[in-house]
Amino acid sequence: MKIQIEHYNKTIRRHQVLEDVSATFVSGHVYGLYGRNGSGKSMLLRAISGLIRPTSGKIMIDDKTLGVDFDFSESLGLIIESVRLQPSFTAQQNLEILRDIRKTASDEDIRWALDAVGLADSSQVKVREFSLGMNQKLAIAQAIFEHPAILLLDEPTNALDFQSVREFQDLIAKLRDPDRIIIVASHAKEDLLTIADQFLEMDAGHLSVRQRDDLAMLA
Repeated sequence: MKIQIEHYNKTIRRHQVLEDVSATFVSGHVYGLYGRNGSGKSMLLRAISGLIRPTSGKIMIDDKTLGVDFDFSESLGLIIESVRLQPSFTAQQNLEILRDIRKTASDEDIRWALDAVGLADSSQVKVREFSLGMNQKLAIAQAIFEHPAILLLDEPTNALDFQSVREFQDLIAKLRDPDRIIIVASHAKEDLLTIADQFLEMDAGHLSVRQRDDLAMLA
């Protein structure tokens, strides 16, 4: 699989949030997208997911143009900012509701995802009783349980404690696959240096390719 972004521009209420962004993402890699809050990281993931449309430019996935040939990728897992699931249902019930939309995941897939993020013992607990960290783990679970070919994670370690961050890093290593593109956006470069093999920086809507040593030296 390949994602090609070509001279993508997005203006919202006269403010240019993405400016002449071009990049290529290919399967088998974990991409680390670094940038301070407000730099445009979330907007870029929204663009790739199809949640926003370009003012100019385009995004192609396997040579088909997003927003023209199709509206959303058929195999996409996504965390954008805060993911709010149904508080009156359990973690398992929330994933079952999502599963019934596309009908591509099994009960086993749901159990696997909850176990992968450390929520197996809390699968029958209602989400309204979850801590911030547990909510974040459930957000990760909903992004991965259908085994998507494209996985876009925006600040996935927010609210996670040190041990949970380590477990997330281990999970990304397990999710790396020749047929999957993973893009993790974070303002914490230390997280990205641990999990990613390709690096990009977002700054005021501009995207730049970075080397590992370059990213490590950024303030």
